[in-house]
Amino acid sequence: MPEEYFVTERPKMPPTHPGEILKDAVLPDLDLSVSEAARQMGVSRQTLHRIMAGTHRITPEMALRLGKFCGNGAGLWLSMQQAYDLWHAEQRLRKEIEKIPARG
Repeated sequence: MPEEYFVTERPKMPPTHPGEILKDAVLPDLDLSVSEAARQMGVSRQTLHRIMAGTHRITPEMALRLGKFCGNGAGLWLSMQQAYDLWHAEQRLRKEIEKIPARG
């Protein structure tokens, strides 16, 4: 069994929004337009554009669609979105969180 390593510090750079990965890596590798990818996934072109622009999150429903479409499962897409959201929340709440005592 591989040895596990735990992250003790948060990265200083923000994780990449999963929509950016979709835009810069996935669709070009599949040689698909946004319109065609949206059609195949059963979503609107506007929805896909918003996700790729990073203005909309990957919802569990969208993660299921992307996971099937890309063949890598919904969990990957949700994990990327969660990492992105958590990093940004930590940045916004850093000073407030520092005031909370650790109880464990």
